[in-house]
Amino acid sequence: YITNVLKCSPPKNRDPKVEELKSCNDYLHQQIALVNPKIILAVGRIAAQTLLETKKPLSELRGLTHQVNGIPTVVVYHPAYLLRSLLEKRKAWQDLQFAMKTYQEE
Repeated sequence: YITNVLKCSPPKNRDPKVEELKSCNDYLHQQIALVNPKIILAVGRIAAQTLLETKKPLSELRGLTHQVNGIPTVVVYHPAYLLRSLLEKRKAWQDLQFAMKTYQEE
């Protein structure tokens, strides 16, 4: 199941404002509760910071198992970032391997 932390796209693909994210937060957490996933992949900085309620950069959030409502959550790079930063693909593969390991351990 795939969902977004923001339910509509901001103009000109800008980062969402705090109030925009807050307005979608209850809906997002209802979706998570209904789906009850075994693992959550937070894809990209905005998703990771929103779900984990932090301002930490993606580099500090990767490689760890976080919890969102008791559900293991792994932070991975956003595909759009990888298209611009080809040298990060190795790290992205490591992130996905870590996510699979986390999933299998649950």
